[in-house]
Amino acid sequence: MSPALRPPTAGATTRLVLRDGSTAGVRRTSPSDHDAMRRFFDELSPNSRHLRFLGPATASEDLITRFCDNTDPAEALTLIVSRRRDDQMEIVGVGSYFATSPQSAEVAFTVDDHFHGKGIGTALLERLVELGTDQDFEYFSASVLPENVEMLDVFRHSGFEVHSTTDAGSVEVRLSLQRSPASTAAADERDRQATIASLRAILRPGAVVVIGVSRRPSNLGRRVFESLVASGFKGPVYAVNPARIELHGQRAYASARDLPIGVDLAVIAVPREAVLAAVDDCAAVGVRGLVVISAGFAETDARGRELQVELVERVRSYGMRMVGPNCMGVINAAPDVRLNASFAERLPPPGRIALASQSGGLGLAVLNLAATRQIGLSTFVSLGNKADISGNDLLQYAEQDPATSVALLYLESFGNPRRFGQLARRISRSKPIVVVKSGRTAAGHRAAASHTAGLAASELAVDGLFHQAGVIRADTIDEMFDIAACLDRQPLPRGRRVGILTNSGGPGILAADACTTAGLEVLPTAAGEANPRDLIASADADAFRNGVETILAGDDVDAVIVIYTTIDSSCTNDILAAITAGVVADRQRNATKKPVLVCTMASPDMPPLRAGDETLPVYEFPERAARALGRAAAYADWRAASPGELTSFDHMRVREARDLCRQIAQARGETWLTTDELHMLLQEADLRLAPGVLAHSADEAAALARVFGFPVVAKMVSEKALHKTELGGVKLHLGSEPAVRAAYDDLTARARSTIGELTGVLIQPMLTGGTEILIGLSQDPVFGPLVAFGLGGIHVELFRDVVFRMAPLTDRDADEMIRSIRGFALLEGYRNQPAVDLRAIRDMLLKLSYLGSEIPELVELEFNPVIALAVGRGCQIVDVRARVAPARPRS
Repeated sequence: MSPALRPPTAGATTRLVLRDGSTAGVRRTSPSDHDAMRRFFDELSPNSRHLRFLGPATASEDLITRFCDNTDPAEALTLIVSRRRDDQMEIVGVGSYFATSPQSAEVAFTVDDHFHGKGIGTALLERLVELGTDQDFEYFSASVLPENVEMLDVFRHSGFEVHSTTDAGSVEVRLSLQRSPASTAAADERDRQATIASLRAILRPGAVVVIGVSRRPSNLGRRVFESLVASGFKGPVYAVNPARIELHGQRAYASARDLPIGVDLAVIAVPREAVLAAVDDCAAVGVRGLVVISAGFAETDARGRELQVELVERVRSYGMRMVGPNCMGVINAAPDVRLNASFAERLPPPGRIALASQSGGLGLAVLNLAATRQIGLSTFVSLGNKADISGNDLLQYAEQDPATSVALLYLESFGNPRRFGQLARRISRSKPIVVVKSGRTAAGHRAAASHTAGLAASELAVDGLFHQAGVIRADTIDEMFDIAACLDRQPLPRGRRVGILTNSGGPGILAADACTTAGLEVLPTAAGEANPRDLIASADADAFRNGVETILAGDDVDAVIVIYTTIDSSCTNDILAAITAGVVADRQRNATKKPVLVCTMASPDMPPLRAGDETLPVYEFPERAARALGRAAAYADWRAASPGELTSFDHMRVREARDLCRQIAQARGETWLTTDELHMLLQEADLRLAPGVLAHSADEAAALARVFGFPVVAKMVSEKALHKTELGGVKLHLGSEPAVRAAYDDLTARARSTIGELTGVLIQPMLTGGTEILIGLSQDPVFGPLVAFGLGGIHVELFRDVVFRMAPLTDRDADEMIRSIRGFALLEGYRNQPAVDLRAIRDMLLKLSYLGSEIPELVELEFNPVIALAVGRGCQIVDVRARVAPARPRS
């Protein structure tokens, strides 16, 4: 066996989910891995050594040393995949590249004989491609024996462009590192399949054990055990207690190591100091999934944070997945599973809504609310500290689960919002995602020099992420269920026109107002009838049925809200039956189904209505029905629209722009670009700054003004003068030489008294006409590159009329950004002002998006203001600032 691996010094270990759903750790090597690496290659089978080294040889001592040296990733880099076996960490896979030129590197992989077919080679290739791209390699090459079919398949199925030739008994492979839709789709599909496989042991286990059961009725382990038994779980349920107590006629095991083989899921409810030992015991008998109820980890103190780090490393090293710690458990209400591995008192009714909650206490309340409102669930997961399994994992499970139609999330924080956005954008195309994200008003504004970075720290970034990915944001838990009931039980509306049927005028007016507020349209019918249609208080069952059928049959509505106010309770059942009968009759006649929502005024306990083989959601007040329908209509619009395309620009020299930013960051660290550097960056990016020349004296400023022609603008220029207007550092409409000289003297004096230094005074021609806008880029530490758009100049912070989207943007994203600001009317042409060049604005947004996606060193770039000129005249960047910093290395 290989010697235990020492703690890595060259980078943190990250999780790798394998094809069979098990996990492993992957990291860069360090010199301390030498002995383990030597043993790994020595213990390979003769056939594996033959395939790796194209002959009977093994790795030389010099090669082992090179494998363990990652000091210069531009020359060579090696990754190892490790798993815990027999209580010690061992290498099970090695992948390396060695540079053969500044543009190319030779790549090779080796996988332990016992781990073939699990996707380790493919995973290593994906990560080496990312790391090689960071070093500006354009392609990888490899020499592979023809009989090494598995390795050839790794290249062929990678999704990257591959060329191969046969030469001198080997296959020469050349793989382009350029990402393409095919390579991205292939990687996403591999990740999806592996994630789903890894969650089956937790959400569809064959057998479950609860560790930490006691005789005390209040003991959490006992409550989970009794919930499992009471729910009628379809597989065996075991208990672990050192005293071997008896519960429900079943003797507990003293240790998980005594369990029979075949237990998939362990629920751990022991004191935090005993959790790691319980994990070891579970691994010894092949348990694949854990739910750690135990608290006292990262949510409490420094010791808890240390324990959680160790817990995650231990779980992953054994190839397991884990929910928690500090969670309340998991539920799968499917009739063929009936899993209640939580301390919820009862199993919720089966349904088609998947729910995940980051808050355990709130999770219990949500389960009770779902039961009260008779909303069935497919699965429920209390995420707890999200140390391993996150909402992103559960979204992928919900995507493929035929028992799930809607995914609900309650989130307090994002672990990986960029990945969330990528997944949600794909999943929302087939299944709606509804999220309650807390912390709207507590969003911190980190100290930032540019408007873009400061605003990006707010909830604007979260709203932008949700909008871009088609995620429906609910303000409250109650609203989340209102929306879910509409989406689960009714078809999506094909438009925003709503017909309202009521037997009371007041609620009808409330519904119409609420619909308008929700972005819906309440218009008179094509036949000229009123909308809302008031049947008056004396309306009987026949009137309601005829009204429902008439409104649904019309081509002038896309959805219907039926409001019934109880006048005579003895008629209620007949009228509700008539409403459902009207819906059934319409469904039988018309192929196109329109959503129908029912409001039974002030009747909170009214259950959903059955209408043939479908269910009509019932709401207590018309405003709630209107809000839910408005969210559904907005989601339907998003889903029906084209997702857009990524745009490239032939004249952008992004590689040169990145080289420039990288060189500056390496030389000076985090720094603001000088005026000359800004001009160089914009030139490489095919972006043009308004003409201007730096003056260093009043005479020089006056001479430049004569060349440009009056009027001109004078601006203070200094690395410290980031908000010039606030410093009084901008002088406009200078129409004469004396005015220019006076402005120069004033700006010089202001600079000395405020910031203490001045590089010079920039003289530019005064632009007339157009509208001031802001276009910016910020590398957010959580969200990654964010693109901002809004009204510019001093208005950006005054009105906060700014929208954000995550890069890379599609053309649709850019168009929606422009139209999303409240001041869009100013861009369309307002009060005889000409419309501005929207296409030029879109191109500038897309170019900034491309820069942000490709240049991690470019941490801030802001154009404020940009003068958007009339159609056909483009946009003129008037002022720009940019900040660079060394890029954070990939794990």
